[in-house]
Amino acid sequence: METSGIYQNRFKALNCCVLVPTYNNEGTLASVLEDLLVYTDQILVLNDGSTDSTKQILQNFQQIEVRNFSKNKGKGQALKKGFKIAEELGYDYVITIDSDGQHYPDDLDVFLSELEKRKPEDKEVLLIGDRNMGSDGVPGVSATGNDFSSYWYLVVTGFQLHDTQSGYRLYPLKVMNSITFYTWKFEFEIETIVKATWRKIDVKNVPIKVLYDEKNRVSHFRPFWDIVRIVLLYMWFVLVSFLWIHPRNKYRDFKQKGFKKFWKEDILKSSDSPAKKATAIAIGIFVGLSPFWGIHTFLVFVLAALLKVNKVTAFLFSNISIPPFIPVIVYLSFQIGSLVMGEGWDWTLKLQSISSTTDVFLGLGQYILGSLILAISASILVWIVFYLLFSVLNKKQIIKS
Repeated sequence: METSGIYQNRFKALNCCVLVPTYNNEGTLASVLEDLLVYTDQILVLNDGSTDSTKQILQNFQQIEVRNFSKNKGKGQALKKGFKIAEELGYDYVITIDSDGQHYPDDLDVFLSELEKRKPEDKEVLLIGDRNMGSDGVPGVSATGNDFSSYWYLVVTGFQLHDTQSGYRLYPLKVMNSITFYTWKFEFEIETIVKATWRKIDVKNVPIKVLYDEKNRVSHFRPFWDIVRIVLLYMWFVLVSFLWIHPRNKYRDFKQKGFKKFWKEDILKSSDSPAKKATAIAIGIFVGLSPFWGIHTFLVFVLAALLKVNKVTAFLFSNISIPPFIPVIVYLSFQIGSLVMGEGWDWTLKLQSISSTTDVFLGLGQYILGSLILAISASILVWIVFYLLFSVLNKKQIIKS
């Protein structure tokens, strides 16, 4: 089939090609490539060590750039090699599409249109097809796995994506080839978007269609081992993001903006509603007073990400549990626990007597109960006070403007 494709000029103008990784998809590969050729012949196929008739099928597509790998190394490894090959061929972007027939080639227009909107001074983009996982026909396992991945992507980056696992994507090659990646199978596609987001690349979803043809579709996703690798990857990302990425980015923002601007934009978050600002502070107070010692930082970032409030504000107020205040917090927790358990206020308990964790463990149940009540009560009170305060301040700003 000789054709330049109806989107050929757009692909050339954007210096973009279609990248097709394939492994033992002999039933769908030919039709996928024929459909793609309707739109462009700037196509690079990566045969990742297929043992079926894939190599013979590809010989019928002389107008397509093909790379045959001798051994199957996994989708991640194939994509990494593909990124380097595509850049060597002179491309700036690739649109990856699966060879199992689930993606519609006419959706190439969605990616091209979004890329065409980008101005030279804008941030680089990485686009992910949004398959609308809640629609009919989407397997329940796929939807559940995507929900899990999207939640933890939000936790480790602070940004929301509806679909983090679609293989229909647009990648900026210079960025991808400058990042060190360690994974080699399906989890690679998660590693790319997390690390790209950490580099302040504009990672976002674009709407696409999807076809799940269980009769002809061949999936190489292994539910147990691939899920285990994804979970382990996110566990590592959680540690890195909380201990390094988030603090580093906030420090850079602070240096760039100065104290006044940083306080206004990153702490007060002037664009947030009074309720959201108060919620961020209340979360910090709740976590700081809670009995979950040792995981306060992790907990405050998770809750802030889940409720979509300012993580920095929540983190700052969680430091109410700094060492000078700890004996007071523990003392009040014991006393409140005693009251709730019907034992009344224990006047024999002195602040000075709480000097070690042993003292806490001796009355652990009483302490945990009182600590939770203290944390919940204080956070509700703090929310009310700061909500009223921010509401008044907002009204003053509106009057001034």
